[in-house]
Amino acid sequence: MAKNVLVVDDSSAIRESVTYVLTQAGYGVTAAEDGVDALGKLDGDSFDLIVTDVNMPNLDGIGLVKKVRERPDGKFTPIIVLTTEAQGSKMEEGKAAGATGWIVKPFDSDKLLGVVRKLIG
Repeated sequence: MAKNVLVVDDSSAIRESVTYVLTQAGYGVTAAEDGVDALGKLDGDSFDLIVTDVNMPNLDGIGLVKKVRERPDGKFTPIIVLTTEAQGSKMEEGKAAGATGWIVKPFDSDKLLGVVRKLIG
């Protein structure tokens, strides 16, 4: 059975690009446009992995990571943060919130797939 990935980014181009890479590799993908949208989708489905942007309206990626970690079903879900933010402070903030990994945009498809495979097979 295909593993399900929730892709969260306010940029439709990034959402489409990540979705394309993952569906080509055989993963099921659900897209959300910000943290609030993502939380709504988490109420209806379970996901093996979450890939989220940091800078988004309504609820940013760090806030989303914190909210997911508060949920009983989200404590151990791997979360990859995709961001243009390469500064250490944001990475530390993400790790403190509970993010599993970090990929800086623009991302390389092979690198993204490598991380996804390592985390969920």
